[in-house]
Amino acid sequence: MHHYTILIVDDEEDMRNLVEMYLLNSGYKCLQADNGRMAISLLEVHDVDLILMDIMMPEMDGFSICEKIRSQSEVPIIFVSAKGEEWDMVKGLGIGADDYLVKPFNPGELVARVGAVLRRAGKMSLKREDTNSIQLGEINVNLDSRTVSLEGKQVILTLKEFELLVFLIHHQNQALSREQLLENIWGGEYGGSLRTVDTHIKTLRMKLKTDDYIQTVWGIGYKIEEKHVE
Repeated sequence: MHHYTILIVDDEEDMRNLVEMYLLNSGYKCLQADNGRMAISLLEVHDVDLILMDIMMPEMDGFSICEKIRSQSEVPIIFVSAKGEEWDMVKGLGIGADDYLVKPFNPGELVARVGAVLRRAGKMSLKREDTNSIQLGEINVNLDSRTVSLEGKQVILTLKEFELLVFLIHHQNQALSREQLLENIWGGEYGGSLRTVDTHIKTLRMKLKTDDYIQTVWGIGYKIEEKHVE
């Protein structure tokens, strides 16, 4: 059985130790860093499966650390922060985080989020289709390399954003409820709210630089369709 290694990045020692205790009790290995430089150094010498990271830290905040890590690695990142405004969540997901948990949190929810992100990351290879790419208008999705391009330019997506986009494309022109999307992308054991779907849709639209593809179906949820040229 693989013992996943979680890197906890937080400038508060008590918080790091508390999170580590929850994770150790759930069978995970843990590393700790109290600043961004230490986190990046640990990533260079350890095989880290997931990062739990605070945002409000001295010298280098969590957003900056996330951007630095994303320039060289696709390791899953979950922000764990007292900053609970929607803008903070959208920004965190937009720069590459895979999930966002607001402090104070329930220990069970923390462990569930970690497990859900790790499972999603591990299942990607099981969900690929026979063909290695999907084309929708100017959007190209390569299932082998897990890359997306728009008009030939690469668009960086998080794991959940990628899976959400692929799921929408596979159900092109179908109105999908938020509940359906939450169940299929995050799994039935996920403890998050339907707002999670809305936030990820918002960041997808931002990254694809258009609202033309992903349509809001009022009273239901969302659908994706190829935009029509007038």
